[in-house]
Amino acid sequence: MPSSLTRRELLKDMGLLSMGAATITALGPIEQLGESWGDKPGILVRPPWARTVSKPTVEIDWEAIYRFDERNTVRRGWSKYMDEEAFKAVQEQNAVAAYERNRAGQPGYSTRDIALYRASGIGASQSFLGPENVAKPEENNIPRWEGTPEDASEMIRSALRAFGAATVGFVELDENTEKLIYAIDPDGKELVISEDTEVPEETETQRIIPKSARWVIVWTVQMSQEGMMRSPTPVGAATTALTYAENRAIQSRLQGFLRGIGYYGVGEAETNALAISPAFGVLAGLGELSRLNRMITPEYGPMVRVFKLITNLPLAPTSPIDAGIMNFCRSCKTCATYCPSGALNTNSEPSYETQGPWSRGGVRTWYENSLACRNYWAEVGTNCGICFAVCPFSVKDRALIHSMVKSVVGTTTLFNGALAELSRTVYSPGLKDQPQKDPEEWWSLDYSEFGIDTRQGHRDA
Repeated sequence: MPSSLTRRELLKDMGLLSMGAATITALGPIEQLGESWGDKPGILVRPPWARTVSKPTVEIDWEAIYRFDERNTVRRGWSKYMDEEAFKAVQEQNAVAAYERNRAGQPGYSTRDIALYRASGIGASQSFLGPENVAKPEENNIPRWEGTPEDASEMIRSALRAFGAATVGFVELDENTEKLIYAIDPDGKELVISEDTEVPEETETQRIIPKSARWVIVWTVQMSQEGMMRSPTPVGAATTALTYAENRAIQSRLQGFLRGIGYYGVGEAETNALAISPAFGVLAGLGELSRLNRMITPEYGPMVRVFKLITNLPLAPTSPIDAGIMNFCRSCKTCATYCPSGALNTNSEPSYETQGPWSRGGVRTWYENSLACRNYWAEVGTNCGICFAVCPFSVKDRALIHSMVKSVVGTTTLFNGALAELSRTVYSPGLKDQPQKDPEEWWSLDYSEFGIDTRQGHRDA
């Protein structure tokens, strides 16, 4: 990724500058709003407009929340929501779509594009209990680590940043947040929260989490904006696959670290297992729920994946935030406008009404038609990602104007509609079912490690 703005990007930003500067002047200093901007346990340094709040910006009806069977998501239960013949046809299409587009000469589906996608998911394995190749303190006759929950949070955050995470937060489990742990894992094993055991266990039919494990560690892993802008081609899909592969190593490292200091962490047995990641991310203050029905962060927009682990190490919880993101989604609708399958909700206001049994409900949000989304994946032979790419919060923070605009969004709703339209005009010029940037150009970029500009967003490593 280039280390400086291109002339074209600079001119784009200058076109937005006059409006942004005038808006900031009109609003006055952010400090005059009378809000508390600090996060006591600290997710390092947040943008000043991402203020901490007592509850998430999304409404939650905890009485309607229950522990969901992950196999009912379209991700795992795809076949449940189609008749046998239709599902067989879409599966067959999914298996050959990328190769058919390659033979037809479609841009973004070259042999090397497809190979990049297939190779990007290769990586370390992951497990519920984690690796056992790190010695416990008692095995070497040394004391386990002891400290305050605040000390522990700072320590875990430092370790996770070193292991490859972007932002880190913490949630304490209670009778409500416990409901965000799946009842059944993707592979059919029951997740049991037990008061009768002090250590986690795994059997042929169950994964047992001790009731004494009361803390959830939540973290994000960055995705490449340059890669996702090539969605729905294999280059865009490779970006997602690589992020999940990287996290498998991060989770195992964290489990090993906890074991090495005398505690344990139970994690995902496979991708998207254990619990609902975006929900814990929102509660931990890593971001807000959005029209995507996914979490959007102040630092990176939606260009992250969210992961979690449950531990018996006492931690200081972090707080939810209000950075104006969910309010912006009310008027923006860019992701829904560009969604080629029409899966995303276009209503101005969020609702408790779901679009199918793949969603549990209980949250006032913009529920999507997950089946339409997944069927489109089969059509293009990838995992799409256009909605992530066109989101205004995905724009790289390489110019002052981007921070200025986000601070406006975080402090007033007055300009949301105009800013959304400007973003679509300047940064998302492509058709709704096409990459917003040239897939072939990606191969000649001056690309950073993992395609991530580490100066973007969260800079206090």
